[in-house]
Amino acid sequence: MTNKLTIRGFDVHKGRLPVEAQESLVADLRAVAQAAPMRSPVTRWGKPMSVKMTSAGRLGWISDRRGYRYEPAHPDGQAWPPIPESVLALWQDVTGLARVPDCCLINYYGEGARMGLHQDKDEGDFDWPVVSISLGDEGLFRMGEVEKGGSTESLWLQSGDVVVMGGPARLAYHGVDRIRFGSSRLLPDGGRINVTLRVVEG
Repeated sequence: MTNKLTIRGFDVHKGRLPVEAQESLVADLRAVAQAAPMRSPVTRWGKPMSVKMTSAGRLGWISDRRGYRYEPAHPDGQAWPPIPESVLALWQDVTGLARVPDCCLINYYGEGARMGLHQDKDEGDFDWPVVSISLGDEGLFRMGEVEKGGSTESLWLQSGDVVVMGGPARLAYHGVDRIRFGSSRLLPDGGRINVTLRVVEG
């Protein structure tokens, strides 16, 4: 049963997706990864990131030595595949918006992977929310403030949880400190999939 929590402006929909919907979503995301293979990115300083990623939609988010940015094509040269209808339906359900996202960023967290505190600020319009979907192993989600270095609060996100970051939380720092590898049976090899939906251009 869905239980909505609001923490520091982050709307957390606990248990938003039943198991059957999670399994269907994973199948749709695997099809995306077949068309646009996941890569292990590096930061602009050349440091390898611990997650693997790919995208769907009109634009995809990438990170390399040239920096963080959105691009209309996969680094291998092909256009990004369309965002699955199942993902778009969830976006519209939790946001109530007719405007569809430009980018569906898919991150895979294997054992030991994490994501440091950061802001989603590569978009051109911050009036639109960011929607985050958790699938697979539990992840310890840290929520901060708009200013770097402020206080934080953490919450374990479980498979099927959906977070909406809008309003005061749109530019708040957030990250994933660690995952409980093997805590979910959704992915046969373990790990966590995080799907992030973003409007890039207003």
